[in-house]
Amino acid sequence: MKKFILHILILFVFNSCGIKKSMDHKPDLSGFEQIDTTRIKHSDSLYTLGNNQLYQNDLGVWEMYLEGNALERGVAHGSLGRELIHHQETAFMSKLEEMVPSEDYRGFLKTFVSWFNRKLYLHVSEEYKQEIYGVSRFGLEKYDDFAPAYIRMLYFHGAHDIGHALQDLMLVGCTSFAAWDEKTSDGELLIGRNFDFYAGDDFGEQKIAAFVAPKKGHRFMMYTWGGMIGALSGMNMQGITVTINAGKSRMPLVAKTPISLLAREILQYAGSIEEAIAIAKKREVFVSESIMIGSGDEKRTVLIEVSPGNFGVYEVENRDQLVCSNHFQSEAYSSDKNNKLTRKESHTQYRYDRMQQLIDEEDKLDPLKVVEILRDRQGLDEQRIGMGNEKAINQLLAHHGIVFKPAERKVWVSSNPYQMGEFIHYDLKQVFADYDEGIKQSSVATKELNIPASSFLQTQEYQDYEAFRKLENEVKRALNSDKPLYEDSARKLVKLNPNFWEAWYLAGKIYYENKDYKDALIHFKQARKREITTIPDLKELEKMIRKSTRKI
Repeated sequence: MKKFILHILILFVFNSCGIKKSMDHKPDLSGFEQIDTTRIKHSDSLYTLGNNQLYQNDLGVWEMYLEGNALERGVAHGSLGRELIHHQETAFMSKLEEMVPSEDYRGFLKTFVSWFNRKLYLHVSEEYKQEIYGVSRFGLEKYDDFAPAYIRMLYFHGAHDIGHALQDLMLVGCTSFAAWDEKTSDGELLIGRNFDFYAGDDFGEQKIAAFVAPKKGHRFMMYTWGGMIGALSGMNMQGITVTINAGKSRMPLVAKTPISLLAREILQYAGSIEEAIAIAKKREVFVSESIMIGSGDEKRTVLIEVSPGNFGVYEVENRDQLVCSNHFQSEAYSSDKNNKLTRKESHTQYRYDRMQQLIDEEDKLDPLKVVEILRDRQGLDEQRIGMGNEKAINQLLAHHGIVFKPAERKVWVSSNPYQMGEFIHYDLKQVFADYDEGIKQSSVATKELNIPASSFLQTQEYQDYEAFRKLENEVKRALNSDKPLYEDSARKLVKLNPNFWEAWYLAGKIYYENKDYKDALIHFKQARKREITTIPDLKELEKMIRKSTRKI
């Protein structure tokens, strides 16, 4: 560890010039001064700027329409959605402060992030740098001490990549699938995915269905949040869909193309799967990622699997379904050690198998059945594995769920909470026709085709889970500090979520910290009887069983 820190410090010294260049960098701003930045507030739920618009529908989802060149789109996004950007910046930075409470460590982190991202601007296209710059003009000044607004916004677009690369966490343990031909009710392609990215409850509150008419490229929609121009889930008017799934990565030493911006480029410029593959091959990335590309007109789906030193494309043969979790499936990665380790030790293979099981149970899929699969909370063979277990398709933390029917240019997006709220239907052909007519005083969704919210939200089990999440976070914070731990919390944890191994494990930790080793051992052994999320989790649990046994 000391050698690693020394290596980092040496690199800091020799790259200080690179850090300064990145901090001072700005894109081409020709014409920026002539762009109108004045938004009109019609109500608390409707804002306009020229032909651009931001409207909040009755399910709390914001509908944003943007048009023009990169700078115009960025300025409109920033001006219309400034409060949404402020909310996300505050939520993200507050989460950072919670994870890194020490000011000294945050200072080190700031320096490290600056060094790590020193060449990021070299791997982002001029168009997207201009768009991010336009957005950044409306960022919060109070975070300028971390990094200037434009540079900070660039950093945020690499947060997805940096998070799972540096911390080696499955913060983005998403599951997606595609089905067509005999597997769907009308033979057309259907794609469903959960975006299981979690950066705190406040961050996950906000949803934006963005509809973009760029001056260059194809019109498209994406589901996003304030300040984010990269694509996480989206579809263009050519019937091309894009979703991203994180893979196992080695620790990189420099940031390159953020995956969300690569996905955005495919969404904006690809009219076929082959064009999407060609775009992906052009870009250097710094983490491993599966990008699921669907084409409604081709009735075809592939996985583009990218990493810093490898590239593969996976497509099923003689089948009418494709499943993706967080491991690679192409021949290019068949001997990759990181990929093999992921399948062995994490929850990705389990979710893959469960998704296959759920699809096989259905004769003919339609959008409603796809949503039901995305909401599944059970383990293999309907095993009750506890609420919030990362082995479930529905981990009850998703930022969103989404369903595409690309041949018809139709999409359904979830509303809060998680992917359990009502799924809102948009017909892209109709949406862009509506925006072409001018300002909309109401939602552009086709409400009669919405998919109802899950009945689970009306149950006591759901209320118990929400109480469990709150208590779980309190207990984890206490375990990482000098705060006292009360045995009443241990009893509540297992009562609220009795099938979840971690409820019993955390209860055991409370008893252990209170030197009640007998009850600690009982709870650790109960945890051992349940479906444990990963091999490292199992090893840690078994270590606590041994320690408790020795203490008795």
